[in-house]
Amino acid sequence: MKKSVGILLYQKRGDELFIFLAHMGGPYWKDIPVWSILKGERTKDEKALDTAIREFQEECGQKVNFSNIQYLHTEKQKSRKLVTFFCAEGEVDPKICHSNTFFKEYPKGSGQIQEFEEMDQYGWFPIEEAKKRILSGQRKSLMKLEKKVLKKE
Repeated sequence: MKKSVGILLYQKRGDELFIFLAHMGGPYWKDIPVWSILKGERTKDEKALDTAIREFQEECGQKVNFSNIQYLHTEKQKSRKLVTFFCAEGEVDPKICHSNTFFKEYPKGSGQIQEFEEMDQYGWFPIEEAKKRILSGQRKSLMKLEKKVLKKE
């Protein structure tokens, strides 16, 4: 079973909770307004937390201080991938984020190899807006974070 790990970065601004999300790049997500927590696949010998930090930095192009990082939860996604989420309060500037890239044959069967960014947009969103934008399989993570950080029951 494939395993992924991610970090849900957040900020408390007064009584409001803001979430940092990224829009997935590549040819299939161009016109789909779905955003994601920064995450990626864990290698066999890599610790979960090391994967989460590496993937976050690869996908936003910035070093972030994760001194307050905490485990949030682990969940099996519809894709059958097991995803572990950590959370941390922190700061990152979406205006200067840039992602690593990947190569893919596109259009499929064309023989043309193109380079795409893993993530192509970034932003901070109030929790309720983030719940609307995020991939449905990750929405539970936002609710768990909200409960943890705002002590909502």
